[in-house]
Amino acid sequence: MSKITVIGSISTDFVVTADKRPEVGETITGKEFNTTFGGKGANQAVASARLGGDVYMAGTVGTDIFATELLANLSTNNIHVDYVEPVTHVPSGSAHITIVDGDNSIVYIPGANNAIDTKRIERLSELIKTSTIVVVQNELPQEVVDQIIEMCYESNVKVVYNPAPARKVNQSVLEKATYLTPNESEFKLLFPELTISEGLAKYPNQLIITMGSKGVYYHDGTSEKQISSYTVTPVDTTGAGDTFNGAFAVALTAGLDLESSIRFGNLAASLSIKKFGAQGGMPTLAEMKESEQYEKTWNIK
Repeated sequence: MSKITVIGSISTDFVVTADKRPEVGETITGKEFNTTFGGKGANQAVASARLGGDVYMAGTVGTDIFATELLANLSTNNIHVDYVEPVTHVPSGSAHITIVDGDNSIVYIPGANNAIDTKRIERLSELIKTSTIVVVQNELPQEVVDQIIEMCYESNVKVVYNPAPARKVNQSVLEKATYLTPNESEFKLLFPELTISEGLAKYPNQLIITMGSKGVYYHDGTSEKQISSYTVTPVDTTGAGDTFNGAFAVALTAGLDLESSIRFGNLAASLSIKKFGAQGGMPTLAEMKESEQYEKTWNIK
């Protein structure tokens, strides 16, 4: 079976829904409060596992009550957690999310997620080298992300690099990622000197820009391509990008070509925003197959 390794953040999401976002110094009354599971790494792992992926999670949590719940949630979603390490000196990571009219704004506190270091990645070398594909994001220290991508490159292991949250990244690192999946704002920070079309042409079949309702753009080596999104009424867009990346990894390991893998990711993301919570709406493979947009030629089992 193909092995998907996700190295990344594992956090608790504290989610508030409201009619508006408060101005500086303003207190408002919200509508709802929920605590859910999150972290971009854990989200992408859950998205892959629900779609049938054989998923190994590597990351760091604290030794608090949140860590116990975070690990239990991963296990419940059939994710291997042997490579998740608890640390004592910092709390588990958290994200504080405000949702207004279906769109979210987020304050992320890394906590234990920043405790992972290059020595830990060295200890993960065998896991990485035996993986079919590795997925990594920016909710880890950048030197750790760089090391993971370099290790994958040297070992000829495919890597999906989701450069979120946005920050500057060394050009040589970007060039070694098999697939680079920023959204539009992240692309502009990574490549301020390039238009979207120029960036896509410079990195054909590698740079994949997710643009929400406008779909996903990439260049196939001959021309620029747009893969349309599926139209739904959003309930909560939190985790849509993570769902896309997790589903995209599953499709790639199932042997789908790039365009089909993007369409599969788009469908998973569209289904995910119809429910509340970053992980709450992530579809199972059975739910994907129930959708009228599911393509039988995908043949994912």
